[in-house]
Amino acid sequence: MTFPGVIIPPRMAIAPGTHLGPYEITAAIGAGGMGEVYRARDAKLGRDVALKVLPEAFAHDADRMARFQREATLLAALNSPNIASIYGLEDSGGTRALVMELVEGPTLAERINQGPIPIDETLRIAKQICEALEYAHERGIVHRDLKPANVKLTHGDTVKLLDFGLAKALDGYVTSVDIENSPTITQMTTQAGGLFGTAAYMAPEQANGRPADLRSDIWALGCVLYELLTLRMVFHGKSVASTLAAVLKEEPDWSVLPAATPVRVRILLRQCLQKDPKQRLQAIGDARIALDEVLFGVPDLADAIPQQTRSRQLWLVSGLACLVTAVVAAFGVWNLKPSPPPRNVTRFTITLPSGQQLAGLPAPALALSADGSQLCYVAASQAGTQHIYLRAMDDIVAKPIPGTEGATDPFFSPDGQWLGFFADGKLKKISMRGGTAQTLLEIVNPLGASWGNHTIALAPYSSVLQQISDGGGASQPLTHFEKGETTHTWPSLLPDSKAVLFTALSASPPTIAVQPIRLGERRNLIQGQAVGMPRYASSGHLIYAQAGNLMAVPFDVEHMELKGEPISVVQDVLQSPDSGAAQFSISSIGSLVYVPGTPRNPQCKLVWVRRNGIEQTLGAPARSYNQPRLSPDGKRVAVDVIENIQGMQVWLYDFARDTLAPFTFEGVNRHPVWTPDGRRVAFMSNREGPTQIFWQLADGSGGPERLTNNAATSIADVLPIPYSWSPDGETLDFVQLTPTTGAEFWALHVHDGKTQRFLQTRTVQDGAPQFSPDGRWFAYVSDESGRKEIYVRPYPGPGGKWQISTDGGSEPQWNHNGRELFYRNGDKMMAVDITAQASFAAGKPRQLFEGHYLTGGGYARANYDVSPDGQRFLMLRPVEGEQAAPTQINVVLNWTEELKRLVPTEKK
Repeated sequence: MTFPGVIIPPRMAIAPGTHLGPYEITAAIGAGGMGEVYRARDAKLGRDVALKVLPEAFAHDADRMARFQREATLLAALNSPNIASIYGLEDSGGTRALVMELVEGPTLAERINQGPIPIDETLRIAKQICEALEYAHERGIVHRDLKPANVKLTHGDTVKLLDFGLAKALDGYVTSVDIENSPTITQMTTQAGGLFGTAAYMAPEQANGRPADLRSDIWALGCVLYELLTLRMVFHGKSVASTLAAVLKEEPDWSVLPAATPVRVRILLRQCLQKDPKQRLQAIGDARIALDEVLFGVPDLADAIPQQTRSRQLWLVSGLACLVTAVVAAFGVWNLKPSPPPRNVTRFTITLPSGQQLAGLPAPALALSADGSQLCYVAASQAGTQHIYLRAMDDIVAKPIPGTEGATDPFFSPDGQWLGFFADGKLKKISMRGGTAQTLLEIVNPLGASWGNHTIALAPYSSVLQQISDGGGASQPLTHFEKGETTHTWPSLLPDSKAVLFTALSASPPTIAVQPIRLGERRNLIQGQAVGMPRYASSGHLIYAQAGNLMAVPFDVEHMELKGEPISVVQDVLQSPDSGAAQFSISSIGSLVYVPGTPRNPQCKLVWVRRNGIEQTLGAPARSYNQPRLSPDGKRVAVDVIENIQGMQVWLYDFARDTLAPFTFEGVNRHPVWTPDGRRVAFMSNREGPTQIFWQLADGSGGPERLTNNAATSIADVLPIPYSWSPDGETLDFVQLTPTTGAEFWALHVHDGKTQRFLQTRTVQDGAPQFSPDGRWFAYVSDESGRKEIYVRPYPGPGGKWQISTDGGSEPQWNHNGRELFYRNGDKMMAVDITAQASFAAGKPRQLFEGHYLTGGGYARANYDVSPDGQRFLMLRPVEGEQAAPTQINVVLNWTEELKRLVPTEKK
């Protein structure tokens, strides 16, 4: 037995008898750039399997393994008698292997090498290949590397396709350049993506570096069928480069086809091997039908009419054609028009100008107008400024929209005359004809919005959906929480604004639901890990994102119910693991724009930075950290670790032991604050439903205890965020967000559980109150002047206030000696001397150091901490070069025409 696309080496790296988990290696099968392959015995199930051991460099690349695992999960769902199954992934002792069905029998390449194959056998083989591809294509999966070496012929004459989709999953790790049987070639790339497929069977679009799609497999089928008939490759050169040149420039030699080749098969070959994918056969099912007709004996058109009657038949056909023409003309007079032909699906890539990169990616960065004529995207310049850019789809120039500085999540009004967005803690709108942006509502950490008929649906953090008039005013609840839910996100109003799609988050996997605006009960449609961003397509489909893929399912918009099973239709769509936001947008006329990519949460390192800017990296591994807090003795750190929007937990790092371990487990837990004695950590959690503040002993014993009593069930006007303790440990200050009236500063007295409001502000951007070390003052952030600045007030008041910063500021922290106040201004760490004896006085701000470290985001909460001696700062430094910011937008015009073929809807 041999294995597809490999060169048998004289010696393999893993000896027979070696165990990988429950699998015992029994023999070497082959090796190549895509990994070593072994025959193994599954001790648990008592069967033989094939183990593809991944290259070591690949297996230790976290980004590629994450992508590979996601792809393998999709491929494992394939269940066809003509596709070799994937059983799972095995990780044993640092060796990672793909567990696959062991298929006995020769490859098609070996069968070709044995000599001529009867035409009937050739067609039966090709038909089974078509059936396998058709099954996968209906589920949005492309093989990408179809060739004779990847086709097995079992002893029961069943065809099995191997390595389905692995060319994509293993992109980037190949070593061989053998023209016929080399693993996937990925050395050449263009703006549109990587180069997949083995050279001799590679479609021209793949050879040009454009992404493979269903039609690329159709091309490869043509190559394989040609080779079965002629025993020679349709395109062949002495090198990979010359073979690719032949694919791009040369035409097949049709003269070598056997004389007995049926006309239908000749036509099929020409349809499959059209260099322009638009002119190529569009569906693999049509190829299967053509082969079926030949196998079932349906005569070719040239042979179906006896010679002596052909002239008469030709005359009759001509006469009928004239009659049909006359009838059509008559119908034209009666103003009856035939159904328009399907529109051509067109793909192209928009590359951002040099110096720009897409920004704000935890939120959607793309928006198409309903008529598909305008595209908006959020981008940052080299100078760090962030704007929304507008590009007309019939233009090549994108221009920044004045008044959208710092904006995220753009969305159009239904008529395309207005653009909504979020910026500076506010929901805003701006006319596409120009003018200044208008504020509609204050909101922090929004999770999406959608514009309907004179109303806007929006999603505040930790809230049900809200709705407001597109002219502004107070917000009203639009949805309600079901048991255990904590947040509703990414709303999308259906046509005529009769209902809204959204994603509900809870401790369970997310749920995509639809809620009628006025009458009717909410319906839960889909539940699953990493599902989100539901959108309705005019083709009658519900589109949503799941783990970097766009899924489609037929959707009856009138009755608000699904009419089929979800199918993956677009892979590798950039999706934030943190917020769940996916970077795509669909127009009402059926066009799609999306950003390709497979990111993970931004990784950063814990670092010490001295007052002079000298940096020292700690031993803690790179993770998605947020808001570190040092224990009072400086020996430990409590810090948020973010996996995704439903996976935020507090972890503890011990300096002496160099260990990082989770502190919380159930629900979403974040924003840790140490008590002054270092015995407990307070934090925000939704473990019991509505968000509350809990505390827990720092050694983990005793379990968490609830400190607040937030009874809200629908709106985000009581989201308590803990900030700092009074020096005696009796009072915890926290901020309660109130979208209608601003932020409220509260004090929680732990000895009796009572709360007291000590400051009401006008904007939800205000926050981050920090007790002074003597407890007499508190510093905080406010943008009451139109710019965030640092202020100090007496606690609990009354009294005046002092502005500390002079040129903008955020993230205040006190020096433990009480004589200095720190804050950040962009990338600068600032310090101000404080005198607070009989009266309060502040000195002139001075810069300590400057560097690119993570900031505190919308709440202005400090994303750093200060050592007990005030000489060092615990900062979060992003891991450089981990993932380049995206600069490309893929456009698919008339995408819904393709969607109708991939995911047919029920006919009414």
